[in-house]
Formats: sequence, structure tokens, C-alpha cells
Amino acid sequence: MGHRYRLREIAQQSGLSLATVDRVVNGRPGVRAGTVAEVEQAIAELDRQASQLRIAGRTFLVDLVMQTPARFSAAVRQALEAELPHLRPAVIRSRFHLQESSSPAEVVRTLRRVAQRGSQGVILKAPDTPEVTAAVGELVDRGIPVVTLVTDLPASRRLAYVGIDNRAAGATAAYLVTSWTADHVGTVLMTLSNTTFRGEDDRAAGFRDTLASLAPGRAVRAVTGTDGLDASMPEAVGAALRADPAIDAVYSIGGGNVATLEAFRRAGRDCRVFIAHDLDEDNAALLRQRRLSAVVHHDLRDDVRRICRIILQAHGAVPGPVVSLPSPIQVVTPYNEPSAFR
Repeated sequence: MGHRYRLREIAQQSGLSLATVDRVVNGRPGVRAGTVAEVEQAIAELDRQASQLRIAGRTFLVDLVMQTPARFSAAVRQALEAELPHLRPAVIRSRFHLQESSSPAEVVRTLRRVAQRGSQGVILKAPDTPEVTAAVGELVDRGIPVVTLVTDLPASRRLAYVGIDNRAAGATAAYLVTSWTADHVGTVLMTLSNTTFRGEDDRAAGFRDTLASLAPGRAVRAVTGTDGLDASMPEAVGAALRADPAIDAVYSIGGGNVATLEAFRRAGRDCRVFIAHDLDEDNAALLRQRRLSAVVHHDLRDDVRRICRIILQAHGAVPGPVVSLPSPIQVVTPYNEPSAFR
């Protein structure tokens, strides 16, 4: 296994013991395939972050824990790794624990593994459940600050929340839908990945309340429990279309938009307006194809930059109080796509 790092560096990055890393690197028998993959991942992460290791300063190890479709975790990971070389005065290394679908119990197990291995901070996107809240408390008891991203855990002991005001984002989506379909009263299909995510629930509440104010009596049909995955979305959306022939607009809170549009195509139905969240790779392509009307977006690089600063503040590496402020909401159309996505 070729690499240019000390075994101790790889052990720290992977969270494995020095002896285990030694066995893997030297190709000794008796090592599980999963363990080999962890070491390979650690070396790959060190390779990607090698440029920032030349920066003088303290080194902090931060864990990104996310339950989210791969298209969004990839966007967050790309934003974080793009920011790492620009951070001052410290060097930040990152480890990634990314799952497309998992139970709160699995999230808790991941957080406890992080606590046992040690970390200088956790960036967390997870369901708002009592067991996850308790696991955050365990991290804090060990001196590990937790910052929630995109969806909050307000009852937990997290240090701060970074992301948009989700209720305001839902209200913005309702305004766009009603503005672009003012002459119509069809049902709006609202798709969520999972209602245990506080951020999605807040977006849905903001959307319903504002739609009721701007278009009284207009119906909303919710689809949830899909984890926002393209594999599970077609059947769920198809069932909703069969049940309600008046559906002609979509507010996508949890993603899976390629599959949602495919379900409309299979049903021979038109979608008059489609509002989505986050300018990930899928949504950027759909927007250019004019298959999405608009994307409610926020700058992930700015978000992760703020998170890293908060973690450094928690350790006294940079001055200033920790402040939770909502990220600016951007409405992106086919005519104002940010240059970074072109």
C-alpha cells in the first residue's frame, strides 16, 4: 500500500490503532476488508489535505457526521475540503462518516465511536431525536464541541447551528409557487426525506403557513419516508400522482428530484412549477435544462468556513464569541447560477 505518511498519522486520521494500521499497510493477513478500507480512506483523505499541512499552526481533527443522500454529502465534503487550505491560523483535518440512510441508533453509534477515538469538533446533520440529543451531550461532556449543519437539534447541547432559517426558506418557496401559478389552484406536492429532521419539518411548516396565507384553500400533499433517494422516490411520487390528479406543482424539501420528474413523465403529467433546495450536481443540471423553476440555495463554503471558525473559537484558537446567525437565502434560477457551478 503506497503512501508517504507516518503510521502514526494514518492511525490518527483513521481512528484505528497503530498496530492495526501497521498490519494493513504491510499487507499482513487477518485484517477485515472493512478495516483495510478505513486505512485506504484515511490515506486518501491525507492526500487530499496534504496542501494544507504546510500551513504553520495547531492541528485540529474535525469529524463530519451526516445522514443524507450522497449528492448532498458530496457537496458538503467538496465545500469543506476546498476551504481547509484557506483557514488561518490553524490546520484542520477532517474525517468523514457519511450515510445515505440510517436509523438514529446508527447515528448514535457513530457519534460514540467519534467520542472514543477523540476529536476536536463534530459537524452534524442528523435526525432530531432524544437518543441523538443525548449522544451530543456525551460528546460535549468529553470536551468535543458539536455544530449542527442545515438541520438543527435545538434541545441538545450543540455549540451552534449553521444553515438557513428553514421556516423562512419554506415561506420563500410558497411565495415562488403562488407567484408563478397565480392563475391556478392545483395541488402542490411537497416531498420530504424524513420528518425527523428538524430542518425539513420547519421548511414544511413555513411553506404550509405561507401558502395558506397567499393562496387560501390550495391543497398540499406530502410525501415522506423516502430518505430523499432516487431509488425510493418514483414509487412514492407515482402513488401520490395516482391518488390526486390535481397535482401540478412540486416543492422538494428532501431531494430526489431526478426521480420525481421521472415519476411525472411516467404518469404523463406536467409540472407547472418545481422549487427545489440546494444547488448540488443533480439540481444544477436540472436547472440548466429548465426542468426546475428555481433552487433555494445557500453557500456551503461559507457555511463550513463559519463552522470551522466556531470550532476554533471553542478551543480558544481564534478570538470572539460564538454566534449562530442564519445563512443568507439565495433564489437561483437558470439565469443567475453562481459561477462556481458553471
